[in-house]
Amino acid sequence: MTTRTRVGPADARSWLLVNGARPDLFDERYASRADQVVLDIEDAVDPARKDEARDGVVAWLGDADRPAWVRINDRSTPWWERDVAALAGLPGLAGVVLAKTEAAEHVTETFDRLGGATPVLALVESALGIEEAVDIARARGAFRLAFGSGDYRRDTGTSADDLAMAYPRSRLVVASRIGDLPGPIDGPTVSTSHPVLREQSAVTVSLGLTGKLCLDPDQAPVINEVISPAPSDVAWAQSFLADFEARGQVIRDGSDLPRLGRARKIERLARTFGVQPA
Repeated sequence: MTTRTRVGPADARSWLLVNGARPDLFDERYASRADQVVLDIEDAVDPARKDEARDGVVAWLGDADRPAWVRINDRSTPWWERDVAALAGLPGLAGVVLAKTEAAEHVTETFDRLGGATPVLALVESALGIEEAVDIARARGAFRLAFGSGDYRRDTGTSADDLAMAYPRSRLVVASRIGDLPGPIDGPTVSTSHPVLREQSAVTVSLGLTGKLCLDPDQAPVINEVISPAPSDVAWAQSFLADFEARGQVIRDGSDLPRLGRARKIERLARTFGVQPA
Protein backbone atom coordinates (compact mmCIF):
# COMPACT_ATOMS: atom_id res chain seq x y z
CA MET A 1 0.00 0.00 0.00
CA THR A 2 1.35 3.43 -0.92
CA THR A 3 1.63 6.07 1.75
CA ARG A 4 1.10 9.80 1.55
CA THR A 5 2.21 12.74 3.59
CA ARG A 6 -0.34 13.64 6.23
CA VAL A 7 -0.77 16.73 8.33
CA GLY A 8 0.61 15.86 11.77
CA PRO A 9 -1.82 15.29 14.62
CA ALA A 10 -0.94 18.55 16.42
CA ASP A 11 -2.25 20.55 13.44
CA ALA A 12 -4.69 18.01 11.97
CA ARG A 13 -8.00 19.50 10.88
CA SER A 14 -10.09 16.47 9.85
CA TRP A 15 -10.24 13.36 12.05
CA LEU A 16 -12.11 10.58 10.24
CA LEU A 17 -13.87 8.02 12.44
CA VAL A 18 -13.97 4.52 10.95
CA ASN A 19 -16.06 1.68 12.33
CA GLY A 20 -13.59 -0.71 13.96
CA ALA A 21 -15.81 -3.68 13.13
CA ARG A 22 -15.41 -2.97 9.39
CA PRO A 23 -11.81 -3.91 8.51
CA ASP A 24 -12.88 -3.99 4.86
CA LEU A 25 -13.05 -0.18 5.05
CA PHE A 26 -9.69 0.47 6.71
CA ASP A 27 -7.52 0.72 3.59
CA GLU A 28 -10.06 2.83 1.70
CA ARG A 29 -10.57 5.25 4.58
CA TYR A 30 -6.84 5.49 5.23
CA ALA A 31 -6.35 6.58 1.61
CA SER A 32 -8.89 9.41 2.04
CA ARG A 33 -8.04 13.09 2.33
CA ALA A 34 -8.56 13.10 6.09
CA ASP A 35 -5.59 14.47 8.03
CA GLN A 36 -5.88 11.66 10.60
CA VAL A 37 -7.81 8.40 10.72
CA VAL A 38 -9.41 7.02 13.91
CA LEU A 39 -10.42 3.36 14.06
CA ASP A 40 -13.40 3.33 16.42
CA ILE A 41 -13.87 0.35 18.74
CA GLU A 42 -16.09 2.28 21.15
CA ASP A 43 -19.56 3.62 20.25
CA ALA A 44 -19.43 2.36 16.65
CA VAL A 45 -19.20 -1.26 17.79
CA ASP A 46 -21.90 -3.41 19.38
CA PRO A 47 -20.82 -4.80 22.78
CA ALA A 48 -21.06 -8.36 21.46
CA ARG A 49 -18.48 -7.54 18.76
CA LYS A 50 -15.94 -5.61 20.85
CA ASP A 51 -13.37 -8.41 20.97
CA GLU A 52 -13.72 -9.16 17.27
CA ALA A 53 -13.33 -5.48 16.35
CA ARG A 54 -10.30 -5.06 18.60
CA ASP A 55 -8.62 -8.08 17.04
CA GLY A 56 -9.18 -6.68 13.54
CA VAL A 57 -7.75 -3.29 14.51
CA VAL A 58 -4.73 -4.90 16.18
CA ALA A 59 -4.02 -6.95 13.05
CA TRP A 60 -4.25 -3.88 10.80
CA LEU A 61 -1.98 -1.79 13.04
CA GLY A 62 0.83 -4.31 12.68
CA ASP A 63 2.06 -2.22 9.73
CA ALA A 64 4.07 0.84 10.80
CA ASP A 65 3.69 2.39 7.33
CA ARG A 66 0.01 3.21 7.89
CA PRO A 67 -0.29 4.72 11.36
CA ALA A 68 -3.77 5.40 12.72
CA TRP A 69 -5.44 6.39 15.95
CA VAL A 70 -7.87 4.18 17.85
CA ARG A 71 -10.89 5.37 19.80
CA ILE A 72 -10.88 3.07 22.80
CA ASN A 73 -13.56 2.38 25.38
CA ASP A 74 -13.77 4.59 28.43
CA ARG A 75 -12.02 3.95 31.73
CA SER A 76 -15.19 2.80 33.51
CA THR A 77 -15.83 -0.12 31.16
CA PRO A 78 -14.39 -3.64 31.27
CA TRP A 79 -13.16 -3.18 27.70
CA TRP A 80 -10.75 -0.33 28.53
CA GLU A 81 -8.16 -2.62 30.12
CA ARG A 82 -8.35 -5.09 27.24
CA ASP A 83 -8.04 -2.27 24.71
CA VAL A 84 -4.88 -0.75 26.15
CA ALA A 85 -3.29 -4.15 26.75
CA ALA A 86 -3.88 -5.20 23.14
CA LEU A 87 -2.77 -1.90 21.59
CA ALA A 88 0.36 -1.22 23.63
CA GLY A 89 3.48 -1.31 21.48
CA LEU A 90 1.78 -1.80 18.10
CA PRO A 91 3.95 -0.30 15.35
CA GLY A 92 0.99 1.33 13.58
CA LEU A 93 -0.58 2.93 16.65
CA ALA A 94 -0.34 6.72 16.28
CA GLY A 95 -2.24 7.36 19.51
CA VAL A 96 -5.52 6.68 21.26
CA VAL A 97 -8.70 8.69 21.54
CA LEU A 98 -10.00 8.06 25.07
CA ALA A 99 -13.78 8.05 25.10
CA LYS A 100 -15.80 9.81 27.82
CA THR A 101 -12.82 11.30 29.64
CA GLU A 102 -13.95 12.85 32.92
CA ALA A 103 -10.79 13.09 35.01
CA ALA A 104 -7.08 13.72 34.62
CA GLU A 105 -6.28 10.28 36.01
CA HIS A 106 -8.21 8.66 33.14
CA VAL A 107 -5.66 10.14 30.75
CA THR A 108 -2.63 9.38 32.89
CA GLU A 109 -3.62 5.77 33.61
CA THR A 110 -4.20 5.17 29.90
CA PHE A 111 -0.89 6.83 29.00
CA ASP A 112 1.01 4.72 31.54
CA ARG A 113 -0.65 1.45 30.51
CA LEU A 114 0.37 2.17 26.91
CA GLY A 115 4.01 2.49 27.92
CA GLY A 116 4.34 6.20 28.63
CA ALA A 117 5.00 7.31 25.04
CA THR A 118 1.73 6.98 23.12
CA PRO A 119 -0.26 10.26 22.96
CA VAL A 120 -3.74 10.31 24.46
CA LEU A 121 -6.41 12.47 22.86
CA ALA A 122 -9.03 13.07 25.55
CA LEU A 123 -12.58 12.96 24.18
CA VAL A 124 -14.74 15.03 26.55
CA GLU A 125 -18.41 14.07 26.32
CA SER A 126 -20.20 15.07 29.54
CA ALA A 127 -20.92 17.96 31.87
CA LEU A 128 -18.40 16.58 34.35
CA GLY A 129 -15.75 16.25 31.66
CA ILE A 130 -16.29 19.84 30.54
CA GLU A 131 -15.94 21.15 34.09
CA GLU A 132 -12.78 19.06 34.61
CA ALA A 133 -11.32 20.10 31.26
CA VAL A 134 -8.47 22.20 32.68
CA ASP A 135 -7.19 19.34 34.82
CA ILE A 136 -7.61 16.93 31.92
CA ALA A 137 -5.60 19.22 29.64
CA ARG A 138 -2.83 19.42 32.23
CA ALA A 139 -2.69 15.64 32.74
CA ARG A 140 0.52 13.81 31.94
CA GLY A 141 0.08 12.18 28.56
CA ALA A 142 -2.68 14.51 27.33
CA PHE A 143 -2.01 15.40 23.71
CA ARG A 144 -5.15 17.24 22.62
CA LEU A 145 -8.80 17.60 23.66
CA ALA A 146 -11.83 16.71 21.55
CA PHE A 147 -15.53 17.40 22.01
CA GLY A 148 -18.03 14.54 22.04
CA SER A 149 -20.90 16.84 21.21
CA GLY A 150 -23.60 14.21 20.76
CA ASP A 151 -23.07 12.55 24.13
CA TYR A 152 -22.70 15.98 25.76
CA ARG A 153 -26.14 16.96 24.47
CA ARG A 154 -27.57 13.68 25.71
CA ASP A 155 -25.98 14.20 29.13
CA THR A 156 -27.12 17.79 29.57
CA GLY A 157 -30.28 18.09 27.49
CA THR A 158 -28.64 20.90 25.51
CA SER A 159 -29.84 21.58 21.97
CA ALA A 160 -27.51 21.58 18.97
CA ASP A 161 -27.99 25.34 18.63
CA ASP A 162 -24.70 27.21 18.18
CA LEU A 163 -25.36 29.48 21.15
CA ALA A 164 -26.22 26.54 23.43
CA MET A 165 -23.03 24.74 22.42
CA ALA A 166 -20.74 27.76 22.66
CA TYR A 167 -19.91 27.28 26.35
CA PRO A 168 -18.56 23.70 26.21
CA ARG A 169 -16.60 24.46 23.06
CA SER A 170 -15.11 27.61 24.55
CA ARG A 171 -14.33 25.75 27.76
CA LEU A 172 -12.24 23.26 25.78
CA VAL A 173 -10.46 26.08 23.94
CA VAL A 174 -9.54 27.81 27.20
CA ALA A 175 -8.51 24.54 28.86
CA SER A 176 -6.29 23.64 25.91
CA ARG A 177 -4.56 27.00 26.14
CA ILE A 178 -4.01 26.62 29.90
CA GLY A 179 -2.67 23.10 29.37
CA ASP A 180 -0.39 24.29 26.56
CA LEU A 181 -2.02 21.88 24.11
CA PRO A 182 -2.88 22.39 20.44
CA GLY A 183 -6.39 23.67 19.79
CA PRO A 184 -9.23 21.25 20.51
CA ILE A 185 -11.15 19.13 18.00
CA ASP A 186 -14.87 19.79 17.52
CA GLY A 187 -17.56 17.16 17.33
CA PRO A 188 -18.83 15.79 14.01
CA THR A 189 -21.51 17.14 11.71
CA VAL A 190 -24.09 14.42 11.13
CA SER A 191 -25.70 16.08 8.12
CA THR A 192 -24.48 14.98 4.68
CA SER A 193 -25.08 18.48 3.31
CA HIS A 194 -21.80 20.19 2.48
CA PRO A 195 -23.24 23.71 2.96
CA VAL A 196 -24.31 22.69 6.48
CA LEU A 197 -20.88 21.17 7.12
CA ARG A 198 -19.18 24.31 5.83
CA GLU A 199 -21.33 26.51 8.07
CA GLN A 200 -20.71 24.37 11.15
CA SER A 201 -16.97 24.20 10.44
CA ALA A 202 -16.92 28.00 10.27
CA VAL A 203 -18.46 28.09 13.75
CA THR A 204 -15.72 25.70 14.88
CA VAL A 205 -13.07 28.13 13.64
CA SER A 206 -14.80 31.19 15.08
CA LEU A 207 -14.74 29.70 18.58
CA GLY A 208 -11.04 28.80 18.40
CA LEU A 209 -11.21 25.04 17.81
CA THR A 210 -8.71 23.84 15.24
CA GLY A 211 -9.98 20.43 14.16
CA LYS A 212 -13.20 18.52 13.63
CA LEU A 213 -14.28 14.90 13.81
CA CYS A 214 -15.93 13.58 10.67
CA LEU A 215 -18.00 10.53 9.85
CA ASP A 216 -17.59 10.34 6.09
CA PRO A 217 -14.45 10.69 3.97
CA ASP A 218 -16.25 13.15 1.69
CA GLN A 219 -16.46 15.58 4.61
CA ALA A 220 -12.69 15.80 5.03
CA PRO A 221 -11.89 18.14 2.11
CA VAL A 222 -14.57 20.61 3.23
CA ILE A 223 -13.33 20.62 6.81
CA ASN A 224 -9.72 20.99 5.66
CA GLU A 225 -10.58 23.97 3.49
CA VAL A 226 -12.63 25.83 6.10
CA ILE A 227 -10.19 25.28 8.97
CA SER A 228 -7.16 26.27 6.87
CA PRO A 229 -6.17 29.95 6.58
CA ALA A 230 -7.88 31.63 3.64
CA PRO A 231 -5.60 32.59 0.72
CA SER A 232 -6.39 36.26 1.43
CA ASP A 233 -5.23 35.82 5.03
CA VAL A 234 -2.01 34.23 3.80
CA ALA A 235 -1.43 37.18 1.48
CA TRP A 236 -1.97 39.60 4.37
CA ALA A 237 0.39 37.66 6.64
CA GLN A 238 3.17 37.57 4.07
CA SER A 239 2.75 41.28 3.34
CA PHE A 240 2.81 42.18 7.03
CA LEU A 241 5.88 40.07 7.72
CA ALA A 242 7.71 41.50 4.72
CA ASP A 243 6.95 45.03 5.90
CA PHE A 244 8.03 44.14 9.44
CA GLU A 245 11.39 42.88 8.16
CA ALA A 246 11.83 45.90 5.87
CA ARG A 247 11.50 48.33 8.77
CA GLY A 248 14.11 46.49 10.80
CA GLN A 249 11.58 44.59 12.99
CA VAL A 250 10.69 47.83 14.78
CA ILE A 251 7.49 47.76 16.83
CA ARG A 252 5.51 50.91 16.01
CA ASP A 253 2.52 50.65 18.35
CA GLY A 254 0.55 48.31 20.63
CA SER A 255 -1.19 46.58 17.74
CA ASP A 256 2.01 45.33 16.12
CA LEU A 257 2.78 42.45 18.49
CA PRO A 258 -0.69 40.83 18.28
CA ARG A 259 -0.64 41.20 14.49
CA LEU A 260 2.87 39.80 14.34
CA GLY A 261 1.81 36.74 16.30
CA ARG A 262 -1.21 36.22 14.06
CA ALA A 263 0.85 36.67 10.88
CA ARG A 264 3.48 34.16 11.98
CA LYS A 265 0.81 31.62 12.91
CA ILE A 266 -0.95 32.03 9.55
CA GLU A 267 2.34 31.69 7.68
CA ARG A 268 3.23 28.49 9.57
CA LEU A 269 -0.18 26.93 8.95
CA ALA A 270 -0.13 27.95 5.30
CA ARG A 271 3.16 26.07 4.88
CA THR A 272 1.78 23.07 6.77
CA PHE A 273 -1.45 22.91 4.75
CA GLY A 274 -0.04 24.03 1.42
CA VAL A 275 -2.20 27.16 1.14
CA GLN A 276 -1.00 29.73 -1.40
CA PRO A 277 -1.68 33.47 -1.08
CA ALA A 278 -4.49 34.97 -3.11
